[in-house]
Amino acid sequence: MEDKGSPGLRWILSFASIIALLRLAHGDLSYSIPEEMKRGSVIGNVAKDLGVDLRTLSSRKARIDVEGTRKRYCDINMSTGDLITSERIDRENICGKKASCVLKLKLVLENPLELHRVTLVIQDVNDNSPQFNDDNIRMEIRESAEKGSRFPIEEAHDADIGQNAVQRYDLQSNDNFVLSVDSNKVELVLQNKLDREKKNDLDFILTAYDGGSPQRSGTVVIHVTVLDANDNAPVFSQDLYKASLPENSPLDTVVIKVSATDADEGVNGDVTYQFPRQTNDELDFFSVDSKTGEIKLSASIDFEERSSFEMRVLAKDGLGLTSYAKVIIEVTDVNDNAPVIDLKSLSASIPENVSPGTEVGIINVQDRDSDNNKQVRCFIQQSVPFKLVPSIENYYSLVTTDQLDREVVSDYNITITATDEGSPPLSSSKSVHLSVADINDNPPVFGEQSYSAYVTENNRPGSSLCSVTARDPDWRQNGTVVYSLLPGEVNGAQVSSYLSVNGDTGVIHAVRSFDYEEWRSFKVQVMARDNGSPPLSSNVSVSVFISDVNDNSPQILYPTPEGNSFMTELVPKAAHGGSLVSKVIAVDADSGQNAWLSYHIVKSTDPGLFTIGLHSGEIRTQRDISESDSMKQNLIVAVKDNGQPSLSATCSMHLLISDNLAEVPELKDISYDDKNSKLTWYLIIALVCVSTFFLTFIIIILGVRFCRRRKPRMLFDGAVAIPSAYLPPNYADVDGTGTLRSTYNYDAYLTTGSRTSDFKFVSSYNDNTLPADQTLRKSPSDFADPFDDLESSVEVGLTFS
Repeated sequence: MEDKGSPGLRWILSFASIIALLRLAHGDLSYSIPEEMKRGSVIGNVAKDLGVDLRTLSSRKARIDVEGTRKRYCDINMSTGDLITSERIDRENICGKKASCVLKLKLVLENPLELHRVTLVIQDVNDNSPQFNDDNIRMEIRESAEKGSRFPIEEAHDADIGQNAVQRYDLQSNDNFVLSVDSNKVELVLQNKLDREKKNDLDFILTAYDGGSPQRSGTVVIHVTVLDANDNAPVFSQDLYKASLPENSPLDTVVIKVSATDADEGVNGDVTYQFPRQTNDELDFFSVDSKTGEIKLSASIDFEERSSFEMRVLAKDGLGLTSYAKVIIEVTDVNDNAPVIDLKSLSASIPENVSPGTEVGIINVQDRDSDNNKQVRCFIQQSVPFKLVPSIENYYSLVTTDQLDREVVSDYNITITATDEGSPPLSSSKSVHLSVADINDNPPVFGEQSYSAYVTENNRPGSSLCSVTARDPDWRQNGTVVYSLLPGEVNGAQVSSYLSVNGDTGVIHAVRSFDYEEWRSFKVQVMARDNGSPPLSSNVSVSVFISDVNDNSPQILYPTPEGNSFMTELVPKAAHGGSLVSKVIAVDADSGQNAWLSYHIVKSTDPGLFTIGLHSGEIRTQRDISESDSMKQNLIVAVKDNGQPSLSATCSMHLLISDNLAEVPELKDISYDDKNSKLTWYLIIALVCVSTFFLTFIIIILGVRFCRRRKPRMLFDGAVAIPSAYLPPNYADVDGTGTLRSTYNYDAYLTTGSRTSDFKFVSSYNDNTLPADQTLRKSPSDFADPFDDLESSVEVGLTFS
């Protein structure tokens, strides 16, 4: 007898090769291989045979699935595409005595899903020797047995099939018995009568041979005891018994009853039953009642583990004659296995921009039952944007049905349910967790359509004005927002010279101090950009409004406070109460209440003689001029704004109460200080002298004309436009606030403070007033001609050039 590791087996395996390679329809493959190939042996190159690019095997997750078992007999070499053995393949263990042993595999490829059936036809190798159930066969035969009597012997068993199974028997040469073999049984045939007195025990060897190459054999020793009587052996009612038994049947269930009879009487006719000692494990599952012949279940059986049992039952009479019968028990399937859901492939995360119909997972459903009990329906009960699409056999593709949006739903817990068609049906469920991977598909969105920032002028550089906020529903860097100012100009300067924005928080800071009087508002654009690839952005406008601060004192336009000059105006002695004498004109560069001006006389020569309009600045007489009033009237006017705190400016107004220049005191009394040059003094003295001479003449003529009038006409009833040069730029003209109105006009001015001043006779609105377009120069010779034809009153004024 040879064992499995013999040199003969290795010789067979060394010459074993793939017998056939058949390319089936739909890309299916079939290989024929010998059993007992070494691990790592190459079966075939599936990549080449299927025409699959070798470089894509790994990326497509090529793998082998085995039907009906958890053992993985084969695997794929990703680098070569070879189908190789990964475990010992034992045909007898896989298929038993079946004539054809087929191992069904599935080659699975993903992206896209492909399923190729790979059939391995396992060829038998003579790796098992014939074996008898017992090492010794003991028989008791009466010496009275006739020639030709037949005595059955249990056959030898060989786990191999076909030619490698038991092919012949050889009985050791002896004087009494020969061997009779047919397809169903092996018998000893008595050739010569036995004689107990000569020899009461006989021993000879029976050898069984298979047909393999090299040939294997097994032996058993037959021991015959010669007895005096018992001519008949037990006889079974049938040579072959068949029964079926549902799986999961309770223990001690009677499967079948065998029966044998013996023609002898008494003890020789008493038949007992037993299982002969066997090499397989049938005795672990069944027991036989020695008296009744009932075969009972002694251990739980599972159709999915083993679907049939084959055994021999021995019947023996009281004196040792035996006979054998074969029992075949078929196990029937019961729907006792719920479907098993196996995730063959599942994407860890799914990009949210995948199109509907994208495959995200492969699911395999197995039911170990058979027939209808194995038919499975697989479905998803939840309302989710996924569905199961039947693919190949018991494979399903998990595909998307709608567009995914991570910002709406970021995770899905999908329950997959599988139900078989058994009665009653069994089902199972499996939860699948899918995460939606973020794609940068959302730009940052500002919380408001536009932003407004309010800042007072003279702010500190670096102070915060406002904060903008943008939200990006994307995840991680796709949702991280960075703020920046868009390039642009404000009043001809780059926007970055005015404002800055914190890139992380969106807080906008002032880079410089603002001046309301320079500009009152401006607008910038802020961009919010995420860190995705490519980045997305959005813009928002930010309007900055600068509010006024009372930082500008009122500016007096008239009388002009420049230098040391001062204004002097003539007031007729006949002026009545309420007569307009002059007007103080002032403006304020601020706005609003900060520019509301009020006028006050803070000091005057005669406090009860003149008053000033609180908001108009008009200086008027409070009463009629009397002879006792001083000719020289000095007023100090303060102009205040309405800011907090209030700012003010003052000016001096010099008034002369006189009807003619002859009454005017020496101009030297209202001259410049000693620091003026001597030339100026000489010119003033000369001018005064010449003027006095001519004014005396003019006063006489005017006095005659005035005496003819019933009521003296007020000197200052006309209007002279104030030159626009008095108005500084950017000053607002606000009615009723004390700022300059272009409609105010005044008549006569007299000053000696300006070196470049001219005397000018200004026309009055009185039709009887003599027009005077000529200007008196500072030379005395220039005063002669203009007074030759004077017939009306003349107003004398001094204007600034």
